[in-house]
Amino acid sequence: MKDSLKKFVDENRSAFDNREPSENLWERINANLPGRQISLWNNTMIWRVAAMLFLGLSVYLFATKNVAKTPSRESAQLQGEFSDLESFYSEQIQEKVELINHIQNFNDPDKFTQDLEKLEAMYLVLKEQMKINPTEKVKDALILNFLVRMDLLNQQIKNIEDSRKKAENQEKETSV
Repeated sequence: MKDSLKKFVDENRSAFDNREPSENLWERINANLPGRQISLWNNTMIWRVAAMLFLGLSVYLFATKNVAKTPSRESAQLQGEFSDLESFYSEQIQEKVELINHIQNFNDPDKFTQDLEKLEAMYLVLKEQMKINPTEKVKDALILNFLVRMDLLNQQIKNIEDSRKKAENQEKETSV
């Protein structure tokens, strides 16, 4: 059977080659083929764009959730608590600085003033952050900064007193 079909095609090839199908016929056949229909659900470009939009929206929502603003009432309360603490600690620090400046006989003024200036710079940054985004963490960091500065000043006062006592003891020993 195959041989007879092949023989028939070979003998009548010229009859097959002289006619071509019309363009309209191929368009109709192509439109009716399964899998050739373009559907929006099967288009990969649509899915890529949808995935990118989903990713972008997810990142935006995650970022805004983590930077949640405190309610205005809570921020006002934090600001009020901080202003009370700031006035108290600032007064204490100022008294200690004046005491140290009054004595003016401290051992290592460069290291002491550098440390105090660094803490003051950190305080100013934290205070600015408190104005922008008042949170409990920022308030705690500011209080810790105050406490560290007070501790540094107390250590400096102790060092001054120790050096004065040491100098007095040396004077007594040399005079005796």
